[in-house]
Amino acid sequence: MGKRLLIVYHTQTGNTGRMAEAVLSGARAIDETETTLLRAADAGVDDLLGCHGLLLGTPENFGYMSGMMKDFLDRTYYPAEGRTVGLPYALFVSAGNDGRGAIREIDRIALGYGWKKVAEPVIARGPITAEGLVLCRELGTTLAAGIGYGVY
Repeated sequence: MGKRLLIVYHTQTGNTGRMAEAVLSGARAIDETETTLLRAADAGVDDLLGCHGLLLGTPENFGYMSGMMKDFLDRTYYPAEGRTVGLPYALFVSAGNDGRGAIREIDRIALGYGWKKVAEPVIARGPITAEGLVLCRELGTTLAAGIGYGVY
């Protein structure tokens, strides 16, 4: 069975969606990993349980993650409880402010799942730039390679 990377994101304005597409592009450069991109509303417990690594992308809303990202985490927490311990994960955030609140709260929830943070988050403050998209591609490549080659 091949290794699977799951990218779950939410977007309203399209900024986090652009970041997610860049993350996906980077991840798909690694043949050893199968990568799936899902909107948070469409992702569920089976998707989470079927992956070997996870990338979460959210806009920063009022200093917090998006409601749909919180919904995904709420819907999957108890059904996945104890079944994803050690899952490598990383984050990308489209922020109007500094993004730290969204990251802090997702990391707190990830701690409850028992996940392992394996990369620094990518934070795009303000408009999405070419440099920010490059960082997103690199994040996708890093996670996919780490999973595909058994680093994590």
